[in-house]
Amino acid sequence: MEFSALLTSAGINIGVCVLFLSLYSILRKQPHNFSVYFGRRLAEEKFQRQDDYFSFERLLPTAGWIVKAYWCTEEEIRQVAGLDSVVFLRLFIFSIRIFSITSLVCIFGVLPVNYHGKEMTHNHIPAESLNVFTIANIIEESRKLWVHCIALYIITISACILLYNEYKYISRKRLAHITGGPPNPSQFTVLVRSIPRSDNELLDDTIRNFFVNYHGSSYLSHQVILRRGHFQRFVDRAEKAYRKFVSVRRSMSERNGRSSMSRCGVCGVRASSFQVYRNKFIEAKKEDLTNPEVVNAQKNCPGALVFFKTRYAAVVASRVLQSSNPMLWVTDLAPEPRDVYWSNLWIPYKQIWLRKLATLAASVVFMFVFIVPVAFVQSMMQLEQLKRMFPSLRGLLNKSFFARVVTGYLPSVVLLLSLYTVPPLMMLFSSIEGSISRSGRKRSACLKIMVFTIWNVFFVNVLSGSVLNQLNVFTRPKDMPTMLAELVPKQATFFITYVLTSGWASLCSEILQVYNLVYNFFSKCICCCQQNSEYVYSFPYHTEVPKVLMFNLLGFAFAIMAPLILPFLLVYFCLGYLVYRNQILNVYYPKYEMGGKLWPIMHNTIVFSLVLMQVIALGVFTIKKSPVASGFTILLLVGTILFNEYCRHRFSRIFEAYSAQDVIELDRDDEQSGRMQEIHQHLQDAYSQTTPGEGSSRSGGQVPIEMILEDPAQDASESSQELCDTVQEMSDAIHEHNISEEGKAHSV
Repeated sequence: MEFSALLTSAGINIGVCVLFLSLYSILRKQPHNFSVYFGRRLAEEKFQRQDDYFSFERLLPTAGWIVKAYWCTEEEIRQVAGLDSVVFLRLFIFSIRIFSITSLVCIFGVLPVNYHGKEMTHNHIPAESLNVFTIANIIEESRKLWVHCIALYIITISACILLYNEYKYISRKRLAHITGGPPNPSQFTVLVRSIPRSDNELLDDTIRNFFVNYHGSSYLSHQVILRRGHFQRFVDRAEKAYRKFVSVRRSMSERNGRSSMSRCGVCGVRASSFQVYRNKFIEAKKEDLTNPEVVNAQKNCPGALVFFKTRYAAVVASRVLQSSNPMLWVTDLAPEPRDVYWSNLWIPYKQIWLRKLATLAASVVFMFVFIVPVAFVQSMMQLEQLKRMFPSLRGLLNKSFFARVVTGYLPSVVLLLSLYTVPPLMMLFSSIEGSISRSGRKRSACLKIMVFTIWNVFFVNVLSGSVLNQLNVFTRPKDMPTMLAELVPKQATFFITYVLTSGWASLCSEILQVYNLVYNFFSKCICCCQQNSEYVYSFPYHTEVPKVLMFNLLGFAFAIMAPLILPFLLVYFCLGYLVYRNQILNVYYPKYEMGGKLWPIMHNTIVFSLVLMQVIALGVFTIKKSPVASGFTILLLVGTILFNEYCRHRFSRIFEAYSAQDVIELDRDDEQSGRMQEIHQHLQDAYSQTTPGEGSSRSGGQVPIEMILEDPAQDASESSQELCDTVQEMSDAIHEHNISEEGKAHSV
């Protein structure tokens, strides 16, 4: 590819970015788009709604959102979106710092050496082939390779120092998150699975007897995990309908200039009417808990949540074996209540390893199946091959501009579109695995997408999509450094355009929220539906983290091979830092907290990128017959691996477990302040599968409604009439209220 084709691709993407950012600055000012661009703030009811009046200022693009996103402090972001958002933004800060150093070293040191590596007559720069800017332009046994070796050392040492500082900083933040936050029910709760069944006693009694016998001084209570029934889903829908009525009434009051904060319901109907309506059935049928159906339901339970009096007791109980048979009484610290993935708790513990093996095999198969679209993308970069494949387009491809667009822009666009199928499938695999928490499922999907992206986007493209070349990697692993050294510089042009399309354009698509914008337009303007602020998206860490880490890998891999990629990457990280700060502050709502557990994945991937950079450099130095530079690269490779081992021993356990020192001090503080009794009372309904207060089991836990009702379907059908009556009552009350308001207005 010529340098002019790269400039064409850059120009197209710059135009797309300017267009999208200008549209965003205009669309975010329109009142009917507030639910798209201020979803989190609307969900928290902290957004001051504006009247829907026309203003010429709304049609002018401005950059005020950039200033607000930049000047917001890290502590404000943590309070708004949690520690995970801070960790994600620290990844951008690290990337900006390391690639600023890398760009200075490689653009002003390595790039001129590559350009003048061979004695040749250079053309005008736009007509130059991009190969003259890569390390492939260096002749064998050249002393100029020492510049690359020194640059390699500077980049690696700088990255290790920055990584260590970030690991240390985020570790302190995690410890502060654990010790400085409010009491978390998950710190007192242990999830117990694979409970042995007994025909002579209820499951409640089995659990209680076991923990009283072996953890008598620290055991508090337990809650059996049971399935929700049809009636519970009906009540959930009723509550959603009620909240919609409240929302409609509030908007009507705001239009009339009256505040709705003085009322707890809609026109005299109490806000707790559905709660009373629900409790009527529960209180009436509590005596049916001893029937055989209840006993059979308890025997089919997958496990239980066991509550302990102190955090330390819960941590100890979750770590030690409860039985001489490791497959019985399996314990883990429970996720926080919002984070529990209830549907996976029904998976038998003995199936977990089979599910993980099956999803691993499916992921590997999908990785190799995806070679087909990647091979097609690579064929699009070869102009002569395209002419043979599509002879009808030969005349169009002979034109210079169209040839540049097809070979320099379309391949990365096709690859980007095909990659959209990966996250949903990997999330499905992570769900099938049996993760007990939503955050665990997201971390597992993040790791799968990361491995998939590195293999299919980097290695498969570098190996030119040839299955034969990929098999050679496995049959001749010793030749992998030299193979990568030969092929990586040849693919530099493709990855530069990939950064432009998958990086710059995807950031602009992210801030514009294209899908949500189109959905909002059709729902409000076409279907005339009211937007429900209850449905707000959480941040998609499982898709965004692998994307950012992939660009880090590309930056390190091509730093000394093809330094032209570095300025485009630096622009991506700077723009992404502002875009994601804005999205975290305004759009996404944190539904649960992972406590910064994504950082070890980020750290390990960055270290892998450094090792890959050194392996490729080692292959280049070997091909170029520079044994001294190769020896120094081996020393650097060993040092990087030792650095990663030190960080793993020094910091990684902080992200895996609680320390006895921290939890004991927290327990002492709560006992001395008198908060421990209040915490124990809150534990009884923290993990309710239904609404708290609906009744409790013999162990103090919540009882699903289908275990209380004799015929849930019949009771649901009977209660639907009462719901209709309630809705009718609410509608009549609204009508009477409007008539009275009109009467007052006429009298005035």
